Amino acid sequence: MKVLQINTTLNTGSTGRIAEEIGLALIADNHSSYIAHGRAGRPSQSQTIKIGNTFDQQLHGLQTRIFDTHAFASKAATKQLISHIRRIDPDIIHLHNLHGYYLHAGVLFDFLKERKKPVVWTLHDCWSFTGHCSYFDFVGCDKWKTHCHQCPLKKRYPESYVFDNSYNNFDKKKVVFNGVENLTLVTPSKWLSNLLQLSFLKNYPVSVINNGINLQQFSPMEKGTPELKNKLAIKDETVVLGVASVWDRRKGLKDFIELSSKLPPGARIILLGLNAEQQKDLPGNITALERTESLEEMVELYNLATVFVNPTWVDNFPTTNIEALACGTPVITYNTGGSIEAVDEQTGLVVEKGNINALAAAIETIRQKGRSFYSTACRERAVRLYNNRERNGDYIRLYRQLLND
Repeated sequence: MKVLQINTTLNTGSTGRIAEEIGLALIADNHSSYIAHGRAGRPSQSQTIKIGNTFDQQLHGLQTRIFDTHAFASKAATKQLISHIRRIDPDIIHLHNLHGYYLHAGVLFDFLKERKKPVVWTLHDCWSFTGHCSYFDFVGCDKWKTHCHQCPLKKRYPESYVFDNSYNNFDKKKVVFNGVENLTLVTPSKWLSNLLQLSFLKNYPVSVINNGINLQQFSPMEKGTPELKNKLAIKDETVVLGVASVWDRRKGLKDFIELSSKLPPGARIILLGLNAEQQKDLPGNITALERTESLEEMVELYNLATVFVNPTWVDNFPTTNIEALACGTPVITYNTGGSIEAVDEQTGLVVEKGNINALAAAIETIRQKGRSFYSTACRERAVRLYNNRERNGDYIRLYRQLLND
């Protein structure tokens, strides 16, 4: 079996790592794995295809900023990708994020409709059925259920600073993304699966496959290595950890800053993934770290933490939650999207979005009980539900089902 995956990134970020892990599972099962990607990342064990170049992506970004035509540029790069696909002739094409300024969704889907072979599309957000945004619950918008227009998130990713093309984008996506004879949608969360039933993609079959992680990499260890403690000047403090690839208002950066004033003495917040500008003028009890590609460093941080806090306002099924659980670290999350699906009463707490007092109280609850009170249940939940070998096996079983193998 030959499987080609298409994603914005290669073996970096949550979606890039998910595609890489699926590729590794295919290779281990003696199948052929290809990954086509818009942006380079870390080395991959799959055979790779680079889509377009930096100039094309910058031009695509400029068109989006002006005309709000995200994922409807890069025609030449997409036609070149299709030439590669014809040469490889994969049995399955597995789509991930199509947004990210690197391909033309219309050209790609015209080819998929012509090819008439099985297609799997894992939706990591809501972009596929809106006229612009990747998430809408941040502003409580329901226009996607009927028809997008006058988008309240026009200046959010994928930003447009001039025109609002959400009405036309909605119509275009509805036509382009429907009509593929053998397309199966996959969502990592039940939450997103339920939204699809209200969208213009409701006629496609949907499977829920949770994200998985490498449980050998993300595992409990001695609580904080001496080197890491020295580096961060951590003694016997309560450590509140937050992790994001890109920090912004939606990911809860402002909430962490407000939370810092409500924590007791001896509590420290560590935020991984802040850029240089964001690191300026932070409260004294927040330690800022730049984004890292080192999984070893991330595992050390999860193990150092007393609690992992994810005050995200919009999310599908964040892998950071299950990475923390796998390391034996309890999770506190806002009641957001599918984020709450990773947590039960033995492994963490859920609070309402924006309730900083409730967030501080939840941290105090875990601090009083102690990390060790939750650790065994956290690890067991990760092992039972989020083993990447089993979740990747779900994808391979889906591929075989679609091929009647």
